[in-house]
Parts: sequence; C-alpha cells; structure tokens
Amino acid sequence: MTSIAIRPITDADVPGAAAALMNVHETDGYPVEGVEDPEAWIRPPAVLSAWVAEESGTIVGHVAVMRPQGEGAVSLWQDRSGEGEERIGVLARLFVVREARKHAAGERLMRAAMDYAKQNSLRLVLDVMTKDTGAIRLYERLGWKHIGEVSHYFGAGQQIPAACYVWPAT
Repeated sequence: MTSIAIRPITDADVPGAAAALMNVHETDGYPVEGVEDPEAWIRPPAVLSAWVAEESGTIVGHVAVMRPQGEGAVSLWQDRSGEGEERIGVLARLFVVREARKHAAGERLMRAAMDYAKQNSLRLVLDVMTKDTGAIRLYERLGWKHIGEVSHYFGAGQQIPAACYVWPAT
C-alpha cells in the first residue's frame, strides 16, 4: 500500500512541487496561469501557510492558505456575511497528480488547510473553475457551501467561469 505524507512545505520542496504542478497542468489544464514560473506561483508573498503531499520522496500535491487579494469568492462572502477581510483566508493552489488522487491526497491536503484555518480563526473561501468537476465534488463532500459564480480572469483578457465556496466551520 502506498503511503502519502502531508506536511508543511519547505524551500527544498518547491522544485518538486513545481514539477507536480506541471504534471497536473499537462493532464488537467490546471492552473490556467502560473505555469511560466511554477515555483513563483507556488510561493507567492500572500501565502499564510502551505502543505505538500509526499509519496516515497516525491512531491505529489500541494495546497495553500493565502491572504485575500481581490478574489471574487472573498467579495461574495463579505457581501453575504459582513465578515472583515482580516478573518478570511483563501484556500488556493490545490493540486494533486493523477496517480496520487486514489489515495485521498487532495482530501488530506484540504483537511490540513481547514485545521490551520480553525486554529487561526479564519473563514476559508475559494473559487474553482467550473470545468474542474472532481475538485468541486471534493469540496462539496467536505461540507463546503456554494455561494455564487464569478469569472476568473487570467492572461491577456481571458476569463473562465468559476464557482465560489465557503467552508462553514471556523
């Protein structure tokens, strides 16, 4: 049986996480941006905390909790709840290589991020491209609530439909 460890990311993990990201981009088209410099996309300044999934010394997944940066999900939640931005975290940059998905790596990464949010009294929100139906199923199975739809803008004027979710626990 394969064992996947979930742990906080280190600087030494970034190249492996970047390689896993490129693998996911090739198989799933995620992310739609950031692949020109995957290491920078994984470690942007807004990250509060991040984790990797590791299998036999290879990084196979990643997730981050970030400070809000104008995401549609943040605006939707603030409009609905009146909650201040300082109490909101954005679950972002979740990816798992296809071969590791059957071992619940995505769910375990999500749970690490949700535990962090609970310990730090943060309300988590996210947006997910509507084409990413597997991710949407995971979020809903873990109790996340759909709060609306936005357009995700990227590149030179490109956009794609995205669904916004909030994690109801804090």
